[in-house]
Amino acid sequence: MKMDIISENGAAIAKLNGEIDHHNAKELRTQIDKYIISAQPRELIMDFKNITFMDSSGIGLIMGRSKLMHECGGSLTVRSPQPYIKRVLRLSGIERIVKIT
Repeated sequence: MKMDIISENGAAIAKLNGEIDHHNAKELRTQIDKYIISAQPRELIMDFKNITFMDSSGIGLIMGRSKLMHECGGSLTVRSPQPYIKRVLRLSGIERIVKIT
């Protein structure tokens, strides 16, 4: 799993590539949380454009980052998920707490 985080107009954009599963979700959580705590962005955008697979660990990853962003006074957006991942996210009800674009 490869991830780059860039800052753009006060927002942090985490560009994720590959698969999100229980094998790599912990590392992603750690990297993103460190960035959020140190940079304090007003918005975190998790770019899912290049995610090829996601299990329930991905939902946990999103929920936890959303909670941390809210605690820091910010928000979270999931951007460009593949259609089947978007469907899983909608079925989980996660769009009640994060924006999906």
